[in-house]
Amino acid sequence: MSSGRTLIPGCATPDGTARFRDRFARFPRHFREAHGLWLSSIGLGTYLGDPTAVQDARYREAITRAIELGTNVLDSAVNYRHQRSERAIGEALAAAVCAGSVQRDEVFLATKGGFLTFDGQEPDDPSEYFQKSFVEPGIVRPDEVAAGCHVMSPAYLENQIDVSRRNLGVETIDLYYVHNPETQLSQVSRQDFYRRLKAALAQLEKAVADGKIRLYGTATWNAYRVGPDAGEAISLSEVLRIAEEVGGKDHHFRAVQ
Repeated sequence: MSSGRTLIPGCATPDGTARFRDRFARFPRHFREAHGLWLSSIGLGTYLGDPTAVQDARYREAITRAIELGTNVLDSAVNYRHQRSERAIGEALAAAVCAGSVQRDEVFLATKGGFLTFDGQEPDDPSEYFQKSFVEPGIVRPDEVAAGCHVMSPAYLENQIDVSRRNLGVETIDLYYVHNPETQLSQVSRQDFYRRLKAALAQLEKAVADGKIRLYGTATWNAYRVGPDAGEAISLSEVLRIAEEVGGKDHHFRAVQ
């Protein structure tokens, strides 16, 4: 787990992101407005790289420099580099806030959950790790796992949101994606898939109500890019219908990656 540092309160806000934008007025076309927030046209992702201390330091340096140069969109996932990418963002953001170079309400943090993840490095016995970390505490049932690596049950997402909040060092994540939900279709029927997705989105609406996330969405690879008869196909209109069913007209499904 990450350090026990105090979580930074707040989230990206219209006033905060506008303040960040105004510091880079010489690049007027660099920022775009979305949901009332001013977001940089270039964000920084954290998928690549080995899970090493050297790569951690490189990420921290890159994140710090990106913020200095006008990037206020940072994207990650709890499984990227076995949680180390989220932690690098959290450490860099905490240092920048402490130094006064940026404020929490100026930065938009997005992350994802759904894949099983290790804690900093791959364990000698992944099966034992999975059993002790997720099954025995009651976070995951074995029948909820698809393709040996993917879970989107309410209990698992609740757990992973809290893990990501600790890793990122923030009370509230601006955008939380269900990560590659189509992975579930390798194991369950389409009917069961949408039932599982409904439970997942209901949990994310609860996380919004609890102040742990602000918005949510789906981050997919093939789901929305293949034909409707493809095995990995997901209907975006059906996803939106489910979001409205669990969250009403003012649901918080707001993004697709």
